[in-house]
Amino acid sequence: MRDRTLALIGAGTMGEAILAGLLDRQLLPPERIVVTAPRPERRQALAERYGVRATGDNREAISEADITLFAVKPQILPQVLPALQGAIPPHGLVITVLAGTPIAAFRQGLGHEAIVRAIPNLPAQIGEGMTAWTATAAVTAEQRSAAAALLGALGKERYVEDESYVDMAAALSGVSPAFCFLLLEALVDAGVHLGFKREVAEELVLQGMHGSLVFAQQSGQHLAELRGRVTSPGGVSADALYTLEKGGLRTLMADGVWAAYRRILELGRGETAPRASPGAGVRETS
Repeated sequence: MRDRTLALIGAGTMGEAILAGLLDRQLLPPERIVVTAPRPERRQALAERYGVRATGDNREAISEADITLFAVKPQILPQVLPALQGAIPPHGLVITVLAGTPIAAFRQGLGHEAIVRAIPNLPAQIGEGMTAWTATAAVTAEQRSAAAALLGALGKERYVEDESYVDMAAALSGVSPAFCFLLLEALVDAGVHLGFKREVAEELVLQGMHGSLVFAQQSGQHLAELRGRVTSPGGVSADALYTLEKGGLRTLMADGVWAAYRRILELGRGETAPRASPGAGVRETS
């Protein structure tokens, strides 16, 4: 990738995380990257921090770029795309990391066919993310390789054949940090209720969960088998898990994932206001 040029449209939290990951892994030298931001002070800060060129002119930024990566907020995309119609070079690759924004919006808005759609999650900001991505038929094998390398700078990446799986991944790996943080918070609160100081409870929970995640990744065993290894008949974990199952934890988590998926589909259809959520246990696929 080091001989390619990149235009990064939008350098907010995720855009800057991508920029930092690329430079940290030395996939691109800073002089081959141009970033755009509307505020002069933000452009100056990015240029000084990373040594890249920064501009407020999106069209100028993409005019000679091999790869144009869109990381703007989805709600401002309708103001961004019309000014860029026909500006992507014929050989250029477009990558979008916008949630709830289908490939069709970029194909129509830009008049360009070679598009990759990717959904990173929050840990991408520290190089530990999970990114599902797909590509249109116009994306060449060389461009796919470049996209995989770029997205791999954020953590792990997984190519999926159909765009619908990107939406599903947004509802699963994309929402999983929120689920994780809520579970961690609840466990820490339970520790405080038992009598621990909050900082002690937090240390116990965070390391306990971190160690379990690393163990699961390295063991290669089925998750149910791992759970069985720490759940002795009539033991402490068995009682705890029975209580969670009795309370419907699995159903609630599944309902949460489906709620996220429905919302992603609504956003893809341009519905900004969420519709009333169906009752618990309802499964909707469209």
